[in-house]
Amino acid sequence: MLKQFKEFAFKGNLIDMAVGIIIGGAFTVLVKSLVDNVFMPPLGALMAQVDFKNLTWILVEADAEAGTKAVVISYGQFITDLISFMLMAFVVFIVIKKVIGAMHKEEVKEEETPEEPPKQEVLLAEIRDLLKKQ
Repeated sequence: MLKQFKEFAFKGNLIDMAVGIIIGGAFTVLVKSLVDNVFMPPLGALMAQVDFKNLTWILVEADAEAGTKAVVISYGQFITDLISFMLMAFVVFIVIKKVIGAMHKEEVKEEETPEEPPKQEVLLAEIRDLLKKQ
């Protein structure tokens, strides 16, 4: 059983997948930072100095006497997360498109290389050509 686990754990595909997950996590942090620190501040400045993370809709006010917290919908955070998702989806789309394009080019190259006809066909073609000349 230990041998089977070693074979499973150290297969190339599993290691490749682990590397992909780690890089994907780091990429997610990068995109979130890009959206939070680069895209949202100018967008907020264009909209009368609005900080999107603070945009909320209060459903129920907080009551200090009763000890209840306010019930709010944080739609500003949703807008920020939506932009992050759209940017991430766009980047993944571009990467997948490039990978598929590269794979397609390799397939076309393989198809373009003409195979030599069998020796029998070459010999028959030569005989045909000689007969035409006579």
